[in-house]
Amino acid sequence: MSPRGKGRAPGRSQAGPHPLGGSLDVPVERGAQRFRADVARIVPLAWPVFIGQLAVLLFSTVDTVLVARYSAADLAAFSVGAAAYVTVFIGLMGVVLAVGPIVGQLFGAKRHEAAGEQLHQAVWVALAFSVLGSALLAFPAPFLWLAKASPEMEDKVRGYLVALALSLPASLLFTCYRGFNNAVSRPKAVMVLQLGGLALKVPLSALLVFGAGPVPSLGVTGCGIATCIAMWAQALIAWQVVRRDAFYAPFRITGHGLRAPQWAPIAAMLRLGVPMGLSVAIEVTGFAFMAFFIARLSPTSVAGHQIAANLVSMMFMLAIALANGTSTLVAQRIGAGDLADARRLGWHGMEFAALVALVLGCTVYVLREPILRLYTGDAVIIAAALPLLAWVAVFHLFDSVQIMAAFILRSWRVATVPVLIYAGAMWGVGLGGGYVLGFDPFGVVPPAQQGAPGYWIASTAGLATAAIGLSLFLRWLTRQRTGAIAPAG
Repeated sequence: MSPRGKGRAPGRSQAGPHPLGGSLDVPVERGAQRFRADVARIVPLAWPVFIGQLAVLLFSTVDTVLVARYSAADLAAFSVGAAAYVTVFIGLMGVVLAVGPIVGQLFGAKRHEAAGEQLHQAVWVALAFSVLGSALLAFPAPFLWLAKASPEMEDKVRGYLVALALSLPASLLFTCYRGFNNAVSRPKAVMVLQLGGLALKVPLSALLVFGAGPVPSLGVTGCGIATCIAMWAQALIAWQVVRRDAFYAPFRITGHGLRAPQWAPIAAMLRLGVPMGLSVAIEVTGFAFMAFFIARLSPTSVAGHQIAANLVSMMFMLAIALANGTSTLVAQRIGAGDLADARRLGWHGMEFAALVALVLGCTVYVLREPILRLYTGDAVIIAAALPLLAWVAVFHLFDSVQIMAAFILRSWRVATVPVLIYAGAMWGVGLGGGYVLGFDPFGVVPPAQQGAPGYWIASTAGLATAAIGLSLFLRWLTRQRTGAIAPAG
């Protein structure tokens, strides 16, 4: 027996080419140990992101529950307004979050001052995009046209979006803080402020939606005002944390004011961030535009869709958290020059995310009726939402895989090709297919698959297309960058 095979139990090894070149004769136990070790590195970074993102999503969840109990008309307006806000904010947020992969690589390379400089430039990018985004929210005519909103709904949507237009600069500035802290393995600093924002948001929303004493009931507009107050409080406290916490001293972020814009780091951020923002915008609009088209059916249909969409979004926060934790480590290992570890971490993160998504999706499917009753006691709305959740397990599985692949690609500073994949998958298959199924223009779709269920079926197919396309591209890219032949075990 050769020295390499000495002491190895029969039937307990995997032979073949080594991921980084040469030969591979690795015990199964070793592969499992590496997987567990990598998961143990990802989870400490992921769980604070999950809690923080859950707090952010609960902003919308609390508003959904409150407005659903206020009136069906306000809930329908909230669905359209939320879809418009998400369409604008998420795309711009994607651009600003390019600070994360860049800072992550600089942090991995121990270039702390350069990482701090990148944060200053990210602030300028956030301020510039705030002007554009706030204008789109303050003048929402295109979104109202897509939804074919009635005059009553139009007034409610406008009031809600004007308040969110005022909150957008704070949201994008806080995104800079979030992206930087996640990149330097400090997600708890973000989580604490997000939980504080939620603690402020909940009573404010309840007060402003229903009114009390001298405070009038504002319905859906009250939700927007509460969000604006909470987001500005978050942003201002984040600024104080960066100023006063000694952790940030090596980055030399404070003490010199906001540094002047510098083209080189801003250009690097835009080269990565604009494709990132486009990818995120395509992904989100492929889903958010469902609300606009479903709004043409009936208030009940859009109310049922809003509840189902909120539930799926809550599940998606776990996938986002795992993707954040994984991509942070991948970016840091790339910056440190350890490409083999970066590649292995990426694939192990994707495998773990898929496993978690499958378990969570199946659990929610089994418990779908009692879960829906937590949102509303209206039997008509529950009946409208119930068939949509039949797709939840498959939908969430593909959603988790595609977002993990996209985040890992961003860690390698690759974001352009994913734009093309997302466009075909989310707009072509998802939104285009949803229109065909939902409205049946050719008269061939069975009644059970028309309306809102048709959009969910097509959206699931779009996510599956994106997940497969991004995963295959990630496999090719990492093989090119590391000289690998097969995925790391």
